[in-house]
Amino acid sequence: MTGRLVVVGDTLLDRDVTGTVNRICPDAPAPVLDERSAVDRPGGAGLAALLAAAHGTEVALVTGLAGDAGGARLADLLSTAGVDVYPLRLPGATGEKVRLMAGGQTLLRLDRGGEPQPPDEPPEAVLELLSQARAILVSDYGRGLVRQPVLRAALAEASAPIVWDPHPRGPAAVPGVRLTTPNLAELRHLTGDAGGGSALSTATRAGQELRRRWRVGAVAVTMGPDGAVLCHSGSTPLVVPPPTPLDRVEDTCGAGDRFAASAALALGDGAAISEAVGMAVAAASEYVATGGATGLHRAPDRDPRPAAARTAEQVLATVRADGGTVVATGGCFDVLHAGHVATLQAARRLGDCLVVCLNSDRGVRGLKGPDRPVNPEEDRARLLAALDCVDAVVVFDEPTPHQVLARLRPDVWVKGGDYAGDGSPELPEAELIHRWGGKVVTVPYLAGRSTTATISAARQRGLHLVRGAV
Repeated sequence: MTGRLVVVGDTLLDRDVTGTVNRICPDAPAPVLDERSAVDRPGGAGLAALLAAAHGTEVALVTGLAGDAGGARLADLLSTAGVDVYPLRLPGATGEKVRLMAGGQTLLRLDRGGEPQPPDEPPEAVLELLSQARAILVSDYGRGLVRQPVLRAALAEASAPIVWDPHPRGPAAVPGVRLTTPNLAELRHLTGDAGGGSALSTATRAGQELRRRWRVGAVAVTMGPDGAVLCHSGSTPLVVPPPTPLDRVEDTCGAGDRFAASAALALGDGAAISEAVGMAVAAASEYVATGGATGLHRAPDRDPRPAAARTAEQVLATVRADGGTVVATGGCFDVLHAGHVATLQAARRLGDCLVVCLNSDRGVRGLKGPDRPVNPEEDRARLLAALDCVDAVVVFDEPTPHQVLARLRPDVWVKGGDYAGDGSPELPEAELIHRWGGKVVTVPYLAGRSTTATISAARQRGLHLVRGAV
C-alpha cells in the first residue's frame, strides 16, 4: 500500500530522568533521586509518529512547534527518527513533561510550558498532505491543535481512513471518522457516564453513546491489560483480549499511541475494523511487554511487530545482524494441514528465523490446474504468518522460487520429506542455493497427509451428502 501515515496532533517534549533512591531528604519527607541518566523523546502525537516510523512506516507529522529550544529539540529528534515534520507555528513555549524515575516507577512528573496557545493556520502543503494520505491518526493531547478550524475542515474532507485518539480536554472528532480510541477513563469523561456496573458494561454503554454523539464508525475502548472493547453498529460488542497475558509491565506510557497508530495503519491497508483492533491490541501488548517508552532506548531482541506485519527483508536484516541462520521453505500451502505444520516446525528448528516462499494464485493454477487454489493467496499468507514457527511470508508469482531465493539468499532451504528417498533427484533449487554456500535439506513429513488428498476427500464427502439428500 502506497502513501504515508499522517499523524496530526499536539507534540510535547518528554524527558525521563532515571536514578536511584537511597535516602530521604533531610529537610523534607521526600526521596532523594541520584540521577544516572536522562533521555529526551517526542511525546504526545510525536511519540505516536515515532513509534510508527520505528517499524518501517513512512510517517508525516502535522503538529505545532514553538520557536524555542524545546521546539528545536523536538524537530531534531523527529527528523532523526525518520519522521517528516509539517509544523504549524505555535506561540509561547514548548510543552514539556519531565518524569523522575527509579526502579521502573515514576516518582514525580514535572510539567513545563504553561498554558497552550492556539497555532497558526496550516499551510497549503499540510492540506495537500492530508488529501493524499494512506491513513490519518489524530492524536489529540488537549493542547488545541485539532481545534484549528482550517485543519478540522481538511480532516473532514479527507478520503483516507481516520483514527481519532481523543483527549478529555479536546474537541469532538470530525464526522465520518472510521474509529476513535479512548481509554475507559477518557470515555467516561467524554460521555459523562457514571460507570455503573462492570467495566465491560460501562465500556459498551458509553462507547455506543460516544459513537452516536460523534457520528463515528466505531469506538474501540482500550482496557489496559484486558485488551479492548469494540463498539460498532451491531448490538453486540467485540471483546479483543491481548494475545498473551502481560506478566510484567515496566512502563505503559505510549501504549495508547501504539494502539492507535497500529489501527490506523491496518485500516489504511484495507483491514476491517475488527481486524484492525485485533492487530492494535497485539501491537500495544507487545510494546508494553518490551518496556514501553523506556524500551525505546534499548535494542530489542527481535522486531516487536507481529510476523504478519514484517517483511522478509526486515526479518533477515535483524537475524543477520546478530549472526543468525536464515531458513526458508516454499510451497502452495493451499489447505493447511498437519503435514504442513510438521514441516514448518521442523524447518524453524534449523535456524533463527523461517521465511515461507508462497506460490501466488496464478502460480498455483499453473502447477495444480484451474480449480486451484481453494484459498486465495491473502488467506494462505495470513494463516502461515499466524503460526509461531513462521517469521515472514513472501508471495512469488513465478513458476519456481528461483527469483525470490536469489533475493533472500537463505542459509538453509528446506523441503518436506516426501521429496527424499532412495533415487530421488536433487531439488531443482539446489544448484542456486549452493552458489552462496547455502544448504538444501529435507525434514520429516507426516505420511498420508496431502492437500490433494484432503480436497478429494472433501469433494467425495460432499457428493455422498448430495446423493443422500436426493
